[in-house]
Amino acid sequence: MAGPDRMTTEEVVRKVLLDEHADVLRESLKLLVRELMELEVSELVGAELGERRPDDRATHRNGYRPRRWDTRAGEIELRIPKLREGSYFPSFLRPRKRSEQALVAVVQQAYVCGVSTRRVDQLVESLGLRVSRSEVSRICALLDEQVEVFRERPLEGRYPYLFVDAKVEKVRDGGRVVPKCVVVAHAVHETGRREIIGLDVGAAETEAFWREFLRSLVARGLGGVELVISDAHEGLKHAIQRTLSCPWQRCTVHFLRDCLGHARRDQHGLLAALIRPIFNQPSRDEARARLAEAVAQLERPLPKVAAILEQAEEEVLAFYAFPPEHWRKLRSTNPLERFNREIGRRTDVVGIFPDDRSLIRLVSMLAIEANDEWLVTRCYMSRQSMEPLLEQRLHRPTEEEVPELQAA
Repeated sequence: MAGPDRMTTEEVVRKVLLDEHADVLRESLKLLVRELMELEVSELVGAELGERRPDDRATHRNGYRPRRWDTRAGEIELRIPKLREGSYFPSFLRPRKRSEQALVAVVQQAYVCGVSTRRVDQLVESLGLRVSRSEVSRICALLDEQVEVFRERPLEGRYPYLFVDAKVEKVRDGGRVVPKCVVVAHAVHETGRREIIGLDVGAAETEAFWREFLRSLVARGLGGVELVISDAHEGLKHAIQRTLSCPWQRCTVHFLRDCLGHARRDQHGLLAALIRPIFNQPSRDEARARLAEAVAQLERPLPKVAAILEQAEEEVLAFYAFPPEHWRKLRSTNPLERFNREIGRRTDVVGIFPDDRSLIRLVSMLAIEANDEWLVTRCYMSRQSMEPLLEQRLHRPTEEEVPELQAA
């Protein structure tokens, strides 16, 4: 039943049809959402519009605020009711998640820069968006502010474990489409919680790029790193030694894939059966013994793999020096794999990024969401398992301290 100041559906339709110049669909939608907002506000207030109920009402109306709403029926100017106490937001205007806002901004920016594809056009049409330069600038400015705060925030406390990985994306640079690396640093805090502490985009995974990236983390407060886990890259290995001066764990998953690449397909089963058990031994000594057995068995059929395995012994078994409760999570970069898949799911929609900033914007929004989720979930590693590691920690010289120690 409609109130004295509210129209029924029949009255809405009749009013629209009486105006011969009206856009029936747009005007009908405008009137219907107005009635919907009044119904929702009446429930919050506890009284109909104009009704006097001083005793049991929750609050009072306090005018309206304008808001533009882009729909497939066209642009609609809404008048959203305001309240004296509290706030009201229409249920049909649900705020997008940060990453979805970033995705929209990337699509819009790509459209404006003239690098859109048919898939992007279809996406814009399905979202009911109307692209304008001013709107792109406004949305990007709001997101970039959050991105800068996230990427420059100080790092407090110690981070014993640091995972680093890179993912290649296509970015337009200087009139050409080039592959660029988006690198992500994922760390475990001394409290046992995991956190994405940094990200950046570079033209290539050179030692200079990795060193600059790690230095930026140290400058923000990264300290207490006991182990870095990553894929094998000479530039990254040298950067870790010069910047963090801590052990390095080679990702065992990537290592096994590299070994399989040196064998025939019919040898993959044998090779995996020999290598995988090495990383599941109850102690480091038993793992070394199992590795030596694997090398001996591979010397004749696969001498190159045997040499690779023997040379990589210290790199792939570094995690055994840490608490056994952490071994399963330290021997590979799998903690970053799920996040990388989420990046890929979003970036596949874009295809080609118009610039570095748009790529950083989208990945940063995903990182902020991931950190928010991890804050309210169970710790990645228990605090009790972290305590012995922190108590026995020995001081290792940083890059800045090395010259002073050599001079002394």
